[in-house]
Amino acid sequence: MIFFLSCGRDSGKLRSMKSIALLYPYFRNNRLRIVVGLLSLMAVDLFQLLIPRVVKQVVDGLTVFEITRSGLLRYGLMILALAVGIATLRYVWRLCLMGLSRQVEEGIRNRLFDHLQRLSAGYFSQARTGDLMAHATNDINHIRMASGMGMVALMDAVVMGLTTIAFMAYINLRLTAFVIIPMPLIVISTRFFSRRMHGAYEEVQGAFSTMTEVVRERFAGIRIIKAYNREAESVSSLEAASRQYIRTNLHLIRITGAFFPMMILFSNLGLTIVIYLGGRQTIYGTITPGDFVAFISYLGMLTWPMMALGWVTNLIQRGKASLDRVNRILETPPAIHDPDRPVPFRRLSQEIRFEQVRFTYPATDETVLGGIDVRIRKGQTLGIVGPPGSGKSSLVHLIPRLYDVTGGAVRLDGVDIREIRIDELREKITLVPQEPFLFAGTIRENITFGDDTVPEEQLIRTAEAVA
Repeated sequence: MIFFLSCGRDSGKLRSMKSIALLYPYFRNNRLRIVVGLLSLMAVDLFQLLIPRVVKQVVDGLTVFEITRSGLLRYGLMILALAVGIATLRYVWRLCLMGLSRQVEEGIRNRLFDHLQRLSAGYFSQARTGDLMAHATNDINHIRMASGMGMVALMDAVVMGLTTIAFMAYINLRLTAFVIIPMPLIVISTRFFSRRMHGAYEEVQGAFSTMTEVVRERFAGIRIIKAYNREAESVSSLEAASRQYIRTNLHLIRITGAFFPMMILFSNLGLTIVIYLGGRQTIYGTITPGDFVAFISYLGMLTWPMMALGWVTNLIQRGKASLDRVNRILETPPAIHDPDRPVPFRRLSQEIRFEQVRFTYPATDETVLGGIDVRIRKGQTLGIVGPPGSGKSSLVHLIPRLYDVTGGAVRLDGVDIREIRIDELREKITLVPQEPFLFAGTIRENITFGDDTVPEEQLIRTAEAVA
């Protein structure tokens, strides 16, 4: 039992590593951009940490009545200069790092769409359109957030947290030691909650896919629904999917709802320690009032890394769940692919021949076509008649290899179509489906299939020929 559980965890980690590898090319190709963005982010953090040091000088000077008007002006201008630097560099890192996340979003969405187009028709008979839509929208958005704000929050939490602790230790090492007592609790709680977040996010995104499919299917079949007065049943189906989506979200909220308040509790626990111990040290003169004010300011800055730790855990777990879902599709190999050594095929000139063709749809055991042996010579027309479901459309779909034969062969001029490159084969075949479909756009765009090079005269002749 232990062996199998261990294998399950190892396989899950391996799958996650393969999923994360999808991001490597974007990070590798944008190394300079990432470096500039991260350096700008670190500079922003450093400038923010310098402001309390300036405030310390002002408070100490005011406490002993030794600061002048010109000194106040000088310190004010220093804070203004730091603020300008923060604003400028914050724009730079957002442009670099957030821009990178948009490139990741575009690249993975295009890769997903390209891969889906190369999958065979049998895949789409089993996959739900709502799932695919959720992958291309919701999941891609989560990946973008994880690769953009996730990286920023992680870097900010590490750099800001460590440098803030260093500045606090410079003021008073003993007081800093008491403040970081809750830190191990944060690490333990983050590890505990992150495992549960990952599973909860996968459940939420799966429920979202189901709900999307229900909505898509009802809209696609709205005429049938209205014709048969099935509106109430359609609403009931959507309500059931929506309730399941809400249940999974509430389960997730129970996890994150306990996690984020815990981060705030640990932060305020540190503030309590500082008020008591730091206040006593200020009264006894161990630290100056300026140091006390600066220390509290640094503690406030330390609150953000603690919160960022929780937020980045949230983003990364959501992004990992989405990466796993998208990668499962990208790892699905096309059932129909080009031959290793394709045979050149210029045009069909002699005959189409079915030789003892058998066909069974994927994931079923029922034979749709068995022992089909047909020869169609050049100039001949063949009509296939039969009841619905008898395999007429299936037979035609074998010619352009929308599906591959289970047995036997389909030959064009004696060449097995599985030996011809798919694009060469399909560009020589015109298929008119039994169910008409129009893409969004003009009539011209639908007739020419988006080919802007088709002359107007040819377009008109084609339209008149099919009228």
